[in-house]
Amino acid sequence: MKAKAIITVFCIMTINLSYPAYGVIVSKDIEYRTDDITMKGYLVYNDVIKGRRPGVIIVHEWWGLNEYARKRTRMLAELGYTAFAIDMYGGGKNTEHPEKAAEFAGKVRKNMAAARARFNSALNVLKKEETVLPAKIAAIGYCFGGGIVLQMALDGAPLSGVVSFHGSLGATYPEDKPEVRSKILICHGADDPHVNASQVQQFQQELDKAGANWQMNIYGDAVHSFTNPETGDDPSQGSAYNKQADIRSWEAMKLFFEEIFYKIPLKEYGI
Repeated sequence: MKAKAIITVFCIMTINLSYPAYGVIVSKDIEYRTDDITMKGYLVYNDVIKGRRPGVIIVHEWWGLNEYARKRTRMLAELGYTAFAIDMYGGGKNTEHPEKAAEFAGKVRKNMAAARARFNSALNVLKKEETVLPAKIAAIGYCFGGGIVLQMALDGAPLSGVVSFHGSLGATYPEDKPEVRSKILICHGADDPHVNASQVQQFQQELDKAGANWQMNIYGDAVHSFTNPETGDDPSQGSAYNKQADIRSWEAMKLFFEEIFYKIPLKEYGI
């Protein structure tokens, strides 16, 4: 039985303001509901920009919606998007303990119907934001979150595009063969021990089977979690920060967003 998504939105905290040179960044925590679970997301936008603009969903790592996910949300708002870091666990819970993170993530992966409902609830919240163009929404995800946004794309979610940063590549194309409407960008570490070359090849075949419009950037010397400085700097541990791969993947995302939202620069080539 598919889980139903019931949405109620509450702004629950005082708006926080910062004053960068390019405008006023507004952030607010938002509560919404999926079935009987209260989810706690984090919405950020630039208040100096007038009118509606594209929106971006951010799906957290397996740690939950923590400060790292919030930082990336603010970075997207600084680029001019309305960004919404969503809660895939409920209650806004997060952890610093790998065993607990694995437990949280495992429960979501085992019930993809519930995962879809949680994602769709958040998507509907973002669509209703007065600063957002509801027809221009993308989703990005890190690690666990990367796997989630890829699965949503293969499920036919109404997104302009998705970006996975060092995400799991276990998403599958459903048997009912929905239309894949999202363009897909995958940013992957060449030396990621958690997602080996065989898994990469298998997932590429899954994308081709789905008829997806996809691209994959593979970064040399990068292992898992290469975008997160808090991961440390020892690649032998399997997860480590790689500044070069972090910068390159973020720039790739920016170019991808220009393509899917504004048809730049590929319009010069008639694409």
